[in-house]
Amino acid sequence: MKRIRVLLADDHTIVRGGLRMLLTLEKDIQVVGEAADGAEALRLAGELKPHVVVMDIGMPVLNGVEATRKLLAADPSVGIIGLSIHSDRRFVLGMLAAGAKGYLLKNCAAEELVEAVRNVMEGRVHIGTGISGVMAEDYVRQVQGREEPTLLDLSEREREVARLLSLGRNNKQIASKLEVSVKTIETHRQHVMEKLGIHSIADLTRFAIREGLVLPDD
Repeated sequence: MKRIRVLLADDHTIVRGGLRMLLTLEKDIQVVGEAADGAEALRLAGELKPHVVVMDIGMPVLNGVEATRKLLAADPSVGIIGLSIHSDRRFVLGMLAAGAKGYLLKNCAAEELVEAVRNVMEGRVHIGTGISGVMAEDYVRQVQGREEPTLLDLSEREREVARLLSLGRNNKQIASKLEVSVKTIETHRQHVMEKLGIHSIADLTRFAIREGLVLPDD
C-alpha cells in the first residue's frame, strides 16, 4: 500500500505534535517531517518530497501564503492544505489563490483532517466545515460583477515589491534586497498601484493583509 507522505508546517510545537499524533494513527499516512516556519517548509519539501503539506498560514520568516506560492512554483504536484484559526475571506481566498487545494480551521475534527489529506492526495479540493459561506459570498461577488483586484493581477516580482512596500520598506531598501536598480522598483511600484487601483501605501497595506500577502503581525 502506497502511503501518503505528509509534511507538517506550523510554528507551534504542540500543534505539530497533535497533528502528527492524529495522522500517524492512519495506516495509509506517513508524517515525513515538521517545519517551524515557511522557509523551513520550503527547504524540507525539497528534501523530503511530500505528497501533501499541511501549512499553517501565520508562520514567521515566510507566511503560509507566500510559502505555498513558492513551493508550488518549485513543485506543482504537491497538494497543500491551509490550516488556520481564521475563517475570514481574505485568508481563505489568499491561500486558495496561492494554489492550496484545501483549507481547514484548527478546531476541525480529526476525521476531517484525515479526509482532507486523502482528498488532496487524490487531486480533489477540500474546504473545511464553516468556510463554505465564505466561498459562496465570493461566488456571488463574481457573478454580480463586483470582483475586486487580487494578487493574481500581479506578476511574481510585483507581488514581492508590493509585499515589501506593505512591510514599510522604501524603494532603495527594496532595490538592495532584490538586487535591482531603484528605477526598476519605481516602475514596479507604479504598475502595482495602477493594476490594483490603489493610490497610497496605507491602501496597499490593507490590500496586502486582506489578500494574505502579509499578515497583521508580520
